[in-house]
Amino acid sequence: MNATPTTSDSTILATIPVRHAMHQGVLSCPTDAPLSTVAELMAAKSVHCVVVTDGDDTSVWGVISDLDLVAAAGVRDLDAQSAGGSAATPAVAIGPDETLQRAAQMMTEHATAHLLVVSPDNGRPVGVLSTLDVARALADGARR
Repeated sequence: MNATPTTSDSTILATIPVRHAMHQGVLSCPTDAPLSTVAELMAAKSVHCVVVTDGDDTSVWGVISDLDLVAAAGVRDLDAQSAGGSAATPAVAIGPDETLQRAAQMMTEHATAHLLVVSPDNGRPVGVLSTLDVARALADGARR
């Protein structure tokens, strides 16, 4: 039997920096945006989360995911709910030079499917990393 060396999933994740798997840029909305507007934004841009910012759009309040949106829709009309009231706070952040292994650990610890990727220089959001991005990296690594 011929054995082919394989790379373990943890080794794959330990070698890939977040910046190589994340989605560049973020979509944001203010805390007072109605959830119906957030739903429209998610649908129009085909994204699974939106960053919720404070009134002057300078600091992050939290992240609202598609799952948060679905849960809120089961409670009452989306026009009657705000992004700030439904966002997961605080947003869980990671730097672009951290490994996907660290990202996966943080996602597990915080029970979240999205991490906000922030610049180490100024702490401003530069992208989003999702569990799907990590899964894609695992699949790509397994094919190598």
